[in-house]
Amino acid sequence: MAAAVEAPSVSSTGFRAMFAMLTPNESSFETVQEVPQYVQQASPYFIGLMLLELVVGALKAETPLPTISDGITSVSCGMISRLPLLLFRGFELSAYMFMWENYRLLELPWDSPWTWWFCLLGVDFGYYWVHRFAHEVAFMWAAHQVHHSSEYYNLTTALRQSFSQQFTSWIFYMPLALVIPPSIFAVHIQLNLLYQFWIHTEVIRHLGPLEWIFNTPKHHRVHHGRNLYCIDKNYGGILIIWDRLFGTFAEESDKVIYGLVFPIKTFEMIYIQVSVEQILHYYWYLWTKSTYYKSTAHKFLTFLNGPSWKPGKARLGDHEDNPKVTGKEVPYNPRWALPLQLYVVLHFFLVLKAYHDLFQNKMMLSQITVLGMTCYILLTLTALGFIIDQRPSAGLLEMLRCVVMVTLLRYNMLTPLLPALTVATEVRTVLIMYAKKTYVHVLFVQVFLKNDIY
Repeated sequence: MAAAVEAPSVSSTGFRAMFAMLTPNESSFETVQEVPQYVQQASPYFIGLMLLELVVGALKAETPLPTISDGITSVSCGMISRLPLLLFRGFELSAYMFMWENYRLLELPWDSPWTWWFCLLGVDFGYYWVHRFAHEVAFMWAAHQVHHSSEYYNLTTALRQSFSQQFTSWIFYMPLALVIPPSIFAVHIQLNLLYQFWIHTEVIRHLGPLEWIFNTPKHHRVHHGRNLYCIDKNYGGILIIWDRLFGTFAEESDKVIYGLVFPIKTFEMIYIQVSVEQILHYYWYLWTKSTYYKSTAHKFLTFLNGPSWKPGKARLGDHEDNPKVTGKEVPYNPRWALPLQLYVVLHFFLVLKAYHDLFQNKMMLSQITVLGMTCYILLTLTALGFIIDQRPSAGLLEMLRCVVMVTLLRYNMLTPLLPALTVATEVRTVLIMYAKKTYVHVLFVQVFLKNDIY
């Protein structure tokens, strides 16, 4: 492997990358710039596997089908989590490169299979501790709880990620930066993430002897449960051996009930990412909680111990105040009209296309265009969440979003899903759908009619 290794084609490696089945020969690179965007290239496989899961789940009576509301919310959270990558390289990789360039002790050869395999194990070991700390340290749980907020368990759940977890996870990979080149790390941090997509499913029940070594859907279902036996268990990424070694392994037994101990009962995407109960204001909750304690040690331990810790309790606290899990819990799934469901699905695909175009062309777009499209994506996902939750202000927010959408289309900052889909058609579809919802929309339709925009 002394010679430069040719970059693998998407068609030959994309699917195997989903299962971390690439070889050192085809995925070792000398520089970070040569490393393929495996996660971005995996988008078609995400969609294909989600559709396959839907078909197989429909054929298996015991497998719950994903709902439109929960599925769109999960995918939307995944979209939001990757928006910071438009502005800068992933925080984990940036910190890793800084450590490598300034403090490395040894430079393992980038083209050695031993370096590649050592990095695979090292990244997975680091992820185990990232994941474990994210559950067992209160201020890190603030970010990670986003991923556990769904009461469903399917492939869309894998995409429900927090945008802020990378700001603490980088620490756990720094030891690797002392010896392993960033280009090899850049490969494995992606493969480790991609592997964890397919294990979020109830379609695959068990995989036999493979489950002694590898993390599988059966093991990861336990991790997402709020049953008492599931809490703080099975943290592994690719390998389950770390849980077996460090005493955090649990077998699947009773029916797993998914979600947070105290379900959030909403599908509003921005709320889930940065709400009063999620992330940013969770820190305020911890601060308020710490003020009740006179001891300085107790104040610090509020942030460093488990989320349910109190003075006099074990480091991880206890779960005596948790709602009892009976196995008969029903996920939050409010009814909403079929026309609204069709409308939300249509506009979700429209914003998904805008999101794809933004990442595909970000190097060719001006900063103002990137900013405008990013704001439009966030506004659209928020508005769709309001519609799903059937909030009173949903109509007004949707009207504002339509105005922004028309503006971006007129200035060619957005392209329609189909070339024949003109601005007038788009506006007409939106306004007719919502004219019956609020008086404001009726007035808005009249304004458009008077100006012959239809």
